Amino acid sequence: MPVDWPQPWNVPWTGSLRPHRCLSSAGILELKKPEAVFHPEFLEDLRHWVRVDRKAALRILDLVEAVLRDPAGGIGKPEPLKFYLKGCWSRRITQEHRLVYLVRKGRIDFLQARYHY
Repeated sequence: MPVDWPQPWNVPWTGSLRPHRCLSSAGILELKKPEAVFHPEFLEDLRHWVRVDRKAALRILDLVEAVLRDPAGGIGKPEPLKFYLKGCWSRRITQEHRLVYLVRKGRIDFLQARYHY
């Protein structure tokens, strides 16, 4: 049975963060990957890391892959954000910088990859 992704911002949500499941034409159970949406600020931050610290840029790409596999688990210590960023999640890039993303039904918006919120 498909599970709804969390709704953005201040809408209450009580579901699970598991990916949607469907039967393929062969009758085999498949997982549908959510659509990844990269906001201009995120892409600008990624370009910054490519110029300044390639190791951090590679870490960001690893984090993006981990988020697409499991939005609430995996590497980078995923953490739901509160207050005005409610509905968003963050993961550690470095001790100072965080990857911030929003999980919605069928899509994940990558918002920023620099600074601490």
